Amino acid sequence: MLHLRPLGQTDIKTVCRLAREVWQSTYASLISQAQIDFMLAARYAPDSLHSQMEDARHCWRLAEWNEEIIGFAHAVMDGSSCKLDKLYVSPKHQRRGTGAALLNAVRGFAQGQNATRLWLQVNRGNTQAINAYRKYGFGRVEARVFDIGGGFVMDDDVMEMSL
Repeated sequence: MLHLRPLGQTDIKTVCRLAREVWQSTYASLISQAQIDFMLAARYAPDSLHSQMEDARHCWRLAEWNEEIIGFAHAVMDGSSCKLDKLYVSPKHQRRGTGAALLNAVRGFAQGQNATRLWLQVNRGNTQAINAYRKYGFGRVEARVFDIGGGFVMDDDVMEMSL
């Protein structure tokens, strides 16, 4: 049975391992291994995750199946908007409603914070994710290239939904 819960201190290593598994499966054909390693190091630094857990503007939710963490989502308030920063599900557990459940949890957090919109960035080549986000009610608002440092960029679609 699927169970959602907040991120705990003891979950950080598992989330980092799952992030690497999902990123290798999803992004290896879209960006270089060097960029994957750079982004994972930046986005999943344990100190950063600890800080986010203690900041009320951030929302972390884990999805468990039979006590195994199979997915996670992270969102952060950005003024009157909420950014869905991360939503990843283990490849072997995709297409079973886990992503939708995590998205609903983030949407509930955003609405509880009186956000007027939920937005995200998604790699333009990640058609599976783009199609899923469209199914969930997101619309594309722009295509944008973001300089993320280290000589790397993210070539993303920015998508949003009204709340």
